[in-house]
Amino acid sequence: MSDASINASTVNAQTRADEASFGDYFALLKPRVMSLVVFTALVGLLAAPVPVHPFVGFCAILFIAIGGGASGALNMWWDADIDKVMKRTKGRPIPSGKVEEGEALALGLALSGMSVMMLALATNIFAGAFLAFTIFFYVVIYTMWLKRSTPQNIVIGGAAGAFPPVIGWVAATGSMSIEPWLMFALTFMWTPPHFWALALFMRSDYDDAGVPMLTVTHGRKATRRHILVYTVLLAMLAIGTAFSGIGGPVYLVVAVVLNALFLRGAWKISRRTEEDAEADNFKVERSFFKLSLLYLFLHFGAILVEALLKNYGLGGW
Repeated sequence: MSDASINASTVNAQTRADEASFGDYFALLKPRVMSLVVFTALVGLLAAPVPVHPFVGFCAILFIAIGGGASGALNMWWDADIDKVMKRTKGRPIPSGKVEEGEALALGLALSGMSVMMLALATNIFAGAFLAFTIFFYVVIYTMWLKRSTPQNIVIGGAAGAFPPVIGWVAATGSMSIEPWLMFALTFMWTPPHFWALALFMRSDYDDAGVPMLTVTHGRKATRRHILVYTVLLAMLAIGTAFSGIGGPVYLVVAVVLNALFLRGAWKISRRTEEDAEADNFKVERSFFKLSLLYLFLHFGAILVEALLKNYGLGGW
């Protein structure tokens, strides 16, 4: 074989290696975030007082998930410049060179339009409109505006991640009530301490990228105080929800235990100095962040259990 043939084969092999795979395009949809969207939307759908045909319910959750994935793709398209700088995100499909920015934009727009239209057709126009607003809020209000302009980015922007259970409820009922907004508030109030805990041990990422996270603009000491305040408010909301239409004894037990642990973690974080954190590589902050991942899942899991028990006349007070 000639040198030219060998060189051509090498170039072709390299080209194939650099081509985006299905996994790269799927990664654009932020599957971890999508899993939270799917689960909370499912809980909202099943906790609603109106029975939903299994096929309609499946379609509703599918299109809500696609809408959430579309938001993720558009977020990665807009944030490609800072994703290249941050250690946590530099391996994503666009900064790694696997997917072109234009491809991410096209995919996000196409999936957004399809998911909104199909959800409206499968359930009701109200649910489709709510999904459209959620995508707009996450992409335009949070990603394009708040994220790079204010340390309140996570606080206000957290609403985008809190809408899925409301959409699930609306898909089932076509109407509103206090219960889906309690689920919204639970996610909304959970978001700041969850992300601020992450920012405490990832501050250099946000510094390098120029993102005005609270740790960057006000420092870690102020962030620790904010985590404690928000955790106290969250605990009050979470435990109070036990006495609503979506609560019950099972939820109350879960809420009391989890919030006691969460408050304990937030208090420990608030009492630590930077020297303490540096000495153990932010052990307490990392532990709190890991607990926060379980926190929301178990609260919504308890709401789901209560809903299923009520179907057999066993749940509630």
